[in-house]
Order: sequence, then structure tokens, then C-alpha cells
Amino acid sequence: MTVRVLPGSARPGVGGERGGALVVRVSQRAVNGKATAAALDALATAFGVRRPAVTLVAGATSRTKVVEIDGGDPAVLDRLLET
Repeated sequence: MTVRVLPGSARPGVGGERGGALVVRVSQRAVNGKATAAALDALATAFGVRRPAVTLVAGATSRTKVVEIDGGDPAVLDRLLET
């Protein structure tokens, strides 16, 4: 799935859609991969899976990333996109 990470957010969370991607807001800045790590953690929590089930496929240095969530429920994705 494609996600759009918004680093430095005052209100972290997962939800909404921007350009066809799920929006992930994190408070960490985009320095040394901290925002990416926080985004992957947030996705694991939002989907109710363990952190190792969330894998970064592409976009390590981009705000637009492709991730794979092993065991992620499509119904959860639909709900998050509507938030």
C-alpha cells in the first residue's frame, strides 16, 4: 500500500487520504530515518499487527512510501482512508 508520511506533526495519527495514499502523521522529524520508523510503528498499531509485520518496500527517503503489512485487514484500511 502507498502511504504519505507527514513528519513533525503536532497531532500524530493514521487516517485520511492524500493523492490516493493513506496519510500517516508523526511527531518525529525526517532526520536519520526517525520519521520513517515512527510511521511504520504507527501503521502497526493502527492495523493491530506486530511491528515486524510492517515492511518498507520503497521510499526510504521520500515522504511517499510503499509498505507491506502482513496480516493487515482491508476493512481497517478502508476505515482509515475515510477518517
